[in-house]
Amino acid sequence: MNRDTPKLLQLNFSGLGCWLSLILGALLLSSIGLGWVVNGFIVVIALVVLTPILAFLGFRWWVQSKLVENSCPICQYDFTGFNGTTCRCPNCDEPLKVEKGEFKRMTTPGTIDVEAVEVETQPLEN
Repeated sequence: MNRDTPKLLQLNFSGLGCWLSLILGALLLSSIGLGWVVNGFIVVIALVVLTPILAFLGFRWWVQSKLVENSCPICQYDFTGFNGTTCRCPNCDEPLKVEKGEFKRMTTPGTIDVEAVEVETQPLEN
């Protein structure tokens, strides 16, 4: 074989005999009244192929419905968490609870959050 020829022109029929044997076997079983064996085998193969695909799509849908992407209420750092869980902000290490698609601070009952505002001082005149 010449190594300089492109591989696009080469045909490989090495697996064709196996497929022809399977098709001929299925036709033979169908002709003698054992088509249900072939149909059962096809159903099993379809389940083996489709089950992982459906499981992957279902898991992906579940993760997208539970995943929350928002910012920390303390330092405004954007990160991701699962809805209904507790986590810590990776930036400021504040414990947070994920509720209804938002991050909320975990504080003891009775704690009031306030924001500090800087006020400029003015000298008093006597």
